[in-house]
Amino acid sequence: MLSSHCRVSLLKKRAPWLVILFLGEMFTTVATQKYSNELQNVVALSLLMPLILSCGGNSGSQATSLIIRAMAVGDVLLRDWWHVFRRELAGGFMLGAILAIIGAFRVVVWQWLHFWDYGPHYPMLAVVIGISLVGVVLWGSLAGAMLPFLLRAVKLDPAVCSAPFVATLVDVTGLVIYFNVALWLLHGTML
Repeated sequence: MLSSHCRVSLLKKRAPWLVILFLGEMFTTVATQKYSNELQNVVALSLLMPLILSCGGNSGSQATSLIIRAMAVGDVLLRDWWHVFRRELAGGFMLGAILAIIGAFRVVVWQWLHFWDYGPHYPMLAVVIGISLVGVVLWGSLAGAMLPFLLRAVKLDPAVCSAPFVATLVDVTGLVIYFNVALWLLHGTML
């Protein structure tokens, strides 16, 4: 059992970050509200939103965990950030492309099997999902890999806040990527 002193110490270490993250997640609501007309016009965008956001957050958290571990065992130093950035740029793109194929395929199969009717423009919706997944997973991977370097450079412990901070950051920016891709590709058809 933890002593009272240890519980207070853990609370002091974790609470500020959780408050910052909570405030950051409020921007997710702001981003969603900004695109509320699009969501009302194309309900499928809201139905597929968790797919996009979870992939971005997962790729970012995964990258963060791997970099923090590599830092902890001395495999990666602050000066290695450019090498890691280039690696994550290529890796994030490839991971995004793999998930894009699966995500686009999911929309098409659901339409063909009559699990959900996305309407006559479902192929374009599948393309929106694919392009969004590439963008969000790439961004999540880059943010997840670079944030521990930034935190370490300013003398903060990356293990305390990196993964949750990346998830919050990628949620907000992932929505912006997703909705802008949808606006760009669906303008004149579904929107």
